[in-house]
Amino acid sequence: MTPDESVAARMREDWNARAREDAYYYVAFGGREQSDDEFTATASSVAAGIERELRRLPPVSNPRTRRALEIGCGPGRLMKPLAPHFGEIHGVDVSDEMVRLARWRLRDIPHAHVHATSGATLPLYADESFDLIYSYAVFQHIPSKDVVFSYLREAHRVLKPRGIFCAQFNGLPETSPYYDTWSGVRLSAEDLIGFAREHDFQLFALEGAGTQYMWTTWRKREPGWREQARLGSEAARARIRRVTNAHNSEPVVPASGPFASISVWTECLPDDIDLIDADVLVDGNRARATYIGPPDASGLRQLNAILPPLAATGLLPAELRWFGRVLAGPAIVRVIPPGPLAPRLVSVSDGINLMSGLRIETRCVKATFEEIGDPEQIQATVDGEAVQGLEWFCTDPLPRRYEVNFKLPDAVGPGRRELRMNIGRRRFAPVVIEVAR
Repeated sequence: MTPDESVAARMREDWNARAREDAYYYVAFGGREQSDDEFTATASSVAAGIERELRRLPPVSNPRTRRALEIGCGPGRLMKPLAPHFGEIHGVDVSDEMVRLARWRLRDIPHAHVHATSGATLPLYADESFDLIYSYAVFQHIPSKDVVFSYLREAHRVLKPRGIFCAQFNGLPETSPYYDTWSGVRLSAEDLIGFAREHDFQLFALEGAGTQYMWTTWRKREPGWREQARLGSEAARARIRRVTNAHNSEPVVPASGPFASISVWTECLPDDIDLIDADVLVDGNRARATYIGPPDASGLRQLNAILPPLAATGLLPAELRWFGRVLAGPAIVRVIPPGPLAPRLVSVSDGINLMSGLRIETRCVKATFEEIGDPEQIQATVDGEAVQGLEWFCTDPLPRRYEVNFKLPDAVGPGRRELRMNIGRRRFAPVVIEVAR
């Protein structure tokens, strides 16, 4: 048995067991014993994001001529809402139990087809078969980088020229050389950029780098296209129409902090441009480009970038470069001094049954904070009983978002209880929770 086959066998065994225990929970993380409607509802935001990316596909008179493939389809959570956009939609999964459940859930959709996969390849499909390939909350569970990259090579093979590939990866920093079929491997932004460059992918989105939910959008191009684009960049020119805050479209952006991101709205942006060879400079400082949108109704394209901490404020020049040459600008962006951190408690829920909200059913609690400086200072009490063993990790370094998990003290019984949390001297408003047992 090869290493990839060994990993696939482990994934199949573990995910079959999870599917038999509670498939909806392990796929959507929302809560135990979800109803079919509740489970379907958890797909809405992810499906909407994929639907927006369909605007990048070449126009067709009849969308039913398009074909889509989901890698790691589970019980068909995303296939069901996306099926109306395609004449055929296919899904593959390493778990036989997940495939069985998906076939049952999609039984009323005749153009939906689900198959078991070997765990690293897509031998069922011919070259250049699909207009769209997507994958969400799948690669983050695979314990081998070799298997992940095997899937990416296969996705490139079966994708049509100028087809779109949307995929989510775990971009958190490496914590261990060993991973299992739940806490899978981590991939850096540099890993994905290198793969895209090597395999002639055009990279349009690389959002959430350094977080568990790093989202990417790729377009398959012909071999050698990047060199042709580099030669064409010598004569290319575009025009920046405006620069706004990426979070609220206001014409002002702080010099650092969670809202230090800009949108550069540009006309005549070359079709060949992507994140790999484009640079956004503000006052001569390179911002990290994260997203290039398709043209809007007026022909403008949105290019988002995260600013590096800037020493200067005021009216600063911004320009767009491509292969090191000025493509557009300079334009003016208004940069203001950053405000102080405003720590806040964003949410509290059951730590396992997230959909139960403030009803704590498992005696585990999950709290989410933003804009906190030192998570080591987080403390909590429940009806005056001090909480011990708080566990925290950073879910997004930009807004300094932290997830804190803890168990209720043994002395806390069922009923309405008051949860108080503080960070150093900063006290947050008490939260009333309902302890079920």
